[in-house]
Amino acid sequence: MHASIQAFFDPVTGTYSYVVFDHPGGHAAIIDPVLDYDPKAGRTATDNAQQLVDFITARELQLAWILETHAHADHLTAAAWLKQRLGGRTGIGRHIDAVQRVFKPIFQMEEDFATDGRQFDQLFADGDSLQLGELTLRVLALPGHTPADVGYQVGDDVFIGDTLFQPDVGSARCDFPGGDARTLFHSVQRLLSLPDNTRLWLCHDYPPDSRAPSACSTVAEQKAANVHVRSGVSEADFVALRQARDATLGAPVLLIPSIQVNIRAGNLPPPAANGHAYLKIPLDLL
Repeated sequence: MHASIQAFFDPVTGTYSYVVFDHPGGHAAIIDPVLDYDPKAGRTATDNAQQLVDFITARELQLAWILETHAHADHLTAAAWLKQRLGGRTGIGRHIDAVQRVFKPIFQMEEDFATDGRQFDQLFADGDSLQLGELTLRVLALPGHTPADVGYQVGDDVFIGDTLFQPDVGSARCDFPGGDARTLFHSVQRLLSLPDNTRLWLCHDYPPDSRAPSACSTVAEQKAANVHVRSGVSEADFVALRQARDATLGAPVLLIPSIQVNIRAGNLPPPAANGHAYLKIPLDLL
């Protein structure tokens, strides 16, 4: 049975979120949902997430899973908000604990913040499977961008997070804590070893002015034209290119708020005595 897939694009962060389902009236998963955040005002909103709710409600779907491909550094996840409204279980790669251990001291998070991933309902290892009604999703470990990156494969479709972008954009940065260009190269090769007609669903697109945003590419397209890691590019050449490029990149605009929320599975920090949640800005540290 083929999965039904609906993509939703947030132009502010360049992020694609997905609803994957077996059939109308059946079971659904949401992958990489976005919580709107205004960094100037420190305000959250749920416009993007509400689109997912409306789509699921209109098709009478039961939400089984809210899945993250990794702890994003460029947008906040709406996983907690969606779970409150639609139910479902949250899931992420099991190495999220390594990411939590890095960032807990950086953000001086509360002493009892656990760094074993328990904020998520399920931590996935490579090869794990999860049921979505009549569909079975398989987990692919895709580390390199972060240690916790995973993809979700259902038939000829794979949701690959930030591992690759469209061929004219390239590949994910590897300079975050725990990232490694050599490891990313091997994760990419794992994807490119899949059949040529396999569809790779991306978490982001940052298109040039010459084209519109696009959610999907194929293995064949990536092998033929990816500007960083097409067929014939050696591991050494990719690592040199990736490391040189990463050295020129600034921090993502939403890095500081995103990480603090995303390693909590989308929950905001515990409220202060006045009932409001606060994010921290570490000075001269990142």
